[in-house]
Amino acid sequence: MNVEVTPLPGIGVRKDFVLATGRRIGVITHRDGRTDLIISKVDDPDACTASIPLESEEVSVLANLLGAPQLVAQLEQEHRDLPGISTRQLPIMENSPWDGRTLGDTAMRTRTGVSIVAVMRAGQVVPSPAPEFLFTKGDLLVVVGTQDGLEQAAKILAHG
Repeated sequence: MNVEVTPLPGIGVRKDFVLATGRRIGVITHRDGRTDLIISKVDDPDACTASIPLESEEVSVLANLLGAPQLVAQLEQEHRDLPGISTRQLPIMENSPWDGRTLGDTAMRTRTGVSIVAVMRAGQVVPSPAPEFLFTKGDLLVVVGTQDGLEQAAKILAHG
């Protein structure tokens, strides 16, 4: 699928792609850093039926919502022949005891046997984060392990 990048003089940059329906969806990144989610009209790709301004935190959350499931699906596909191994997305929520602390502080592998194989942050994937990787609210952790280990990991991330 091709993403079209269109400079918008005096405004910023439009990045969008064509859906199977023929409608376009994308973002406008303004020169001042603002971001708008846009959806084009079916009959006029240059006209929008919706333009939704997003705060930077909302951009991050939306990117994580859209990106993490694909990563998890790929990992699940790769682990399908390994009985007892599962992949799950676990968030660092607001007010999490791990917001501002490192992966190493969690002692996750020692405590649960699971591995944090990636972190989704602001639409970017951080693969194989090191023990000194600093968590922040909104991070979405991609965790691999047994069902029991994943349940323990979810409790640790939620409660400490």
